[in-house]
Amino acid sequence: MATKQNHSHHEHSGSDLVAAARDALVAAGEQWTGMRESVFEELACHERPASAYDIADNLSAARGKRVAPNSVYRILDLFVANNLAMRVESANAYLANTHPGCEHDCIFLVCDECGEATHVDDDTVSGGVRSVAKASRFQTRRPIIEVRGLCETCAG
Repeated sequence: MATKQNHSHHEHSGSDLVAAARDALVAAGEQWTGMRESVFEELACHERPASAYDIADNLSAARGKRVAPNSVYRILDLFVANNLAMRVESANAYLANTHPGCEHDCIFLVCDECGEATHVDDDTVSGGVRSVAKASRFQTRRPIIEVRGLCETCAG
């Protein structure tokens, strides 16, 4: 997942990412359970957006017992609400947030061919969207912008 930044934040990876996610969730007053850790670790392994079913299937295989997709959905919703994960709405799939605790709006460039979703941070664009909403007396919570097309590799 590539990222363009108009503000500074620390990108985490590997065990550092899991620790940052745990710290952010606990700081938000939530518990970091074994299942939540497993779901986050599995999500963080994916470079492309992963569905709750993908994650449930992989965890089921690793644990040797069925993990219900509904349980994974609830955990992913908690992660999104606490900025540990981002939801690609059009794909009904999720990406781990590589900088947990940093609040910003989501802009995704989604490839129709290979499914890659590039996350872009651009405060100018998201600020413009928030301004339009405010002018319409609409109170924003979390703008999400998705641009569909072809990534550089698929466009040839």
